[in-house]
Amino acid sequence: MSTPISDMHEGHTERGRYDTQPTVPLPSGERILRGSAGWQAAAEYAAVRGATPVLLVDTYPGVDIPALSAQIQEALPDWTIVNVEDAARPGAEVEQLIAPHLTDDRVLGVMSHFALGDFYDSERLSELAQSVAASTVVIGWGAALLADRLENPATVLVDMARWEIQLRQRAGATNWRADNAGEDSLRKYKRGFYVEWRTADRHKRTLFDTVDFVVDGNAIAPTVPHPDSPDAGMITGDAFRQALQDAAARPFRVVPFFDPGVWGGQWMKNLIGLDPAKDNYAWCFDCVPEENSLLLEGDGGVVEIPSIDLVFAQPVDLLGAKNFSRFGADFPIRFDFLDTMGGGNLSLQVHPLQDYIRNTFGMAYTQDESYYLLDADDDAVVFLGTKTGIDRQQMVEDLTTAQEGGAPFPAEKYINSFPARKHDHFAIPAGTIHCSGANSMVLEISATPSTFTFKLWDWGRVGLDGIPRPVHLDHGVKNIQWDRDTEWVNEHLLEQVETLRTDGDVVEERTGLHELEFIETRRHWFAQGADHDTEGTVNVLNLVEGDEARIVSPTGAFEPFVVHYAETFIVPAAVGAYRVERTERTRSERLATIKAYVRGSRTSDN
Repeated sequence: MSTPISDMHEGHTERGRYDTQPTVPLPSGERILRGSAGWQAAAEYAAVRGATPVLLVDTYPGVDIPALSAQIQEALPDWTIVNVEDAARPGAEVEQLIAPHLTDDRVLGVMSHFALGDFYDSERLSELAQSVAASTVVIGWGAALLADRLENPATVLVDMARWEIQLRQRAGATNWRADNAGEDSLRKYKRGFYVEWRTADRHKRTLFDTVDFVVDGNAIAPTVPHPDSPDAGMITGDAFRQALQDAAARPFRVVPFFDPGVWGGQWMKNLIGLDPAKDNYAWCFDCVPEENSLLLEGDGGVVEIPSIDLVFAQPVDLLGAKNFSRFGADFPIRFDFLDTMGGGNLSLQVHPLQDYIRNTFGMAYTQDESYYLLDADDDAVVFLGTKTGIDRQQMVEDLTTAQEGGAPFPAEKYINSFPARKHDHFAIPAGTIHCSGANSMVLEISATPSTFTFKLWDWGRVGLDGIPRPVHLDHGVKNIQWDRDTEWVNEHLLEQVETLRTDGDVVEERTGLHELEFIETRRHWFAQGADHDTEGTVNVLNLVEGDEARIVSPTGAFEPFVVHYAETFIVPAAVGAYRVERTERTRSERLATIKAYVRGSRTSDN
């Protein structure tokens, strides 16, 4: 019998205390400009810069250019607006150029390394620059490509988070200059993931040090308007840079994104207090900086920017020197929720081995992962590894038969099923068959790559769009590590908790990710507080037990930062010593955090 959702966490937290809109402060005195006031300020600044005032408004692909143009024209009626994308190479040429990276697969492609200039005709850019007169706004993805061809233009970056882009694509928005409004949203995402967003990120990183203004592109014709900030906000480039520098010196949270799925459950909806009209919520991307956003808060409300901007702008202070040396400006740790409470099994799946993902898809590292159980019903299980002594060839044949519409795959015949209980932690190195069963609430702690899940069997379901979800037997079978059988899983992936120290009311445990995985996880139980030190490497934590805690600096280096049950938070490498402790409002007798960091990245690791 299932436990009622409302009874699951009595004493842990009150409904709705999980903060779905965490903010990062703008520097003191910085004001967010909205609507016409922002564009008029930018125009005045451009006039100060040179005798021929020009605004280069560079947009991330996905920004609604017509809506943005209309806002600018209303604010600056005497200015001329031209679209830099008129100088882009013809669509057919771009399609031919990127085709090898998109492949015929619905989901999987090959990582690209284009520069934005590859999509433009250099001569046409020069001609466009020569035609630009005073009081002109050049708008579009690549407007800043004209910067070196003009005299002292002012530059505006209109940035955008990837989850907003995906919501718009699902609603019919196209990829950049593509005629694909009705195309499968997975294919739109693939084009963004492998080509457009990679190219756009390389381009915008070149602007961070010099951009004069930054605009919240998420708020321009948004899918869901922000109730407190109905108009797109604009901040100065100096405020943008200082806010990111400040954020890399104290704990913070990114803005979580919740999404439904065919196997989704009710835990998040009921405990957190999400939209009750939704059938379910399957995922919460609670710490995936490549996908999430940051809300910068100041005088005038909030401005939303992609959280990846912080990684790009402050990689050493945020990640630590060793991580930056190893990964570059790439956030290597991912925390997300998988909610099957009252839902169904995840797809039976496997992630690619390191050599395979590098050679096949051009990715630098693979998605080793783990399942930490925030909650579980009595019947909850995790499927993990193959059963000892199975007929491998017969299993592949049965998977193929099921995929072709024949008899359902008999998972219980081939795959281990282990009971899953609250606070269990299952290690899942790449190449291990796995999935979470129904009636579980999983905190997935993993390496960052996100699209390389090879589904082997999806229990005969279709996606929310009515189309069978992609299954990749060909890739999956090539990556299954058949020696990870019942005995191997029991020895290496289950019950790996090791107590490292007991100090007063603090117990520190290593929870047991496999030696093949580069992430170390430590759990701290405490009643009053537990002391930590980043030792020069980024820490990612979640409050997995207890209703409320705060993170404080022993030297007062940052303001106390409050977190609630199940909230993930990031402590930048530059923070150093910090303490997680109970607050005046804490009611739980005992608290616990799970902390992840990259092995070998601390200053004490030699």
